[in-house]
Amino acid sequence: MVAVFTQQKIRELLVQVAHGNMPVEQALNGLRNLPFEELSCATLDHHRHLRDGFGEVVYCQGKTPDQVAQIMSRSVVTRPQLLGTRATLKQFEAAQALVPQLQYHELARAIWLDLEPDRPRLPGILVAAAGTSDMPVAEEATLTLRLMGHEPQCITDVGIAGLHRLLCHRDALHSANVIVAVAGMEGALPSVVGGLVSAPVIAVPTSVGYGASFQGLAALLGMLNSCAAGVAVVNIDNGFGAGYLAAMINRKIEEAKNQSDAPA
Repeated sequence: MVAVFTQQKIRELLVQVAHGNMPVEQALNGLRNLPFEELSCATLDHHRHLRDGFGEVVYCQGKTPDQVAQIMSRSVVTRPQLLGTRATLKQFEAAQALVPQLQYHELARAIWLDLEPDRPRLPGILVAAAGTSDMPVAEEATLTLRLMGHEPQCITDVGIAGLHRLLCHRDALHSANVIVAVAGMEGALPSVVGGLVSAPVIAVPTSVGYGASFQGLAALLGMLNSCAAGVAVVNIDNGFGAGYLAAMINRKIEEAKNQSDAPA
């Protein structure tokens, strides 16, 4: 059983020390690897989930399977959710040998773990993928959101080549606090969505497209030059970055709602 150090667990530990129910040295041993831990291949930021609300995410591309395994096996000690992006099956297999609970999302190319799968998740986010070929990036965004405590609604294959497919989701579009719009080719979907809604739109260009799309550069430039207000753009194929940003925005909106609903 891993000892996960969430904010609540650290608070409980300190209360036990304050009440004399736990020796100081025992508490010190539990917190010894905070705020960071030096490995042979990396320096792990164990305090990030306390500062930012979510733990450090492992970018697996360029790392060896053994390096990914080392990082994952130490990260699981301090927090209940793990995410490794751009991961290969070999990297996952090496990491799972040390952390059997780990899972692999083949489409999103991600290693992940959630030790609190039944916790409440916030609604309010819509992830829209222009085409089926954009789904790997959309799935990366969706997985990121779920691990960060949100329950996104997802719509697929709603690109502007068949505009009616998007317009039939008007209710979902208008009810969202924030929308992640994923598209390759010319990258027009976020502009169309931005012209329909009052919510912020996070545009994600993908590397999907024929030769002159230049591996997503055409979509990126198209999104950056959108005439629709309220559209922000992340890097090519960066579903993780879009999901993370959407989660931060949605969390603040939900916190504001809860404060306004609270009795004076």
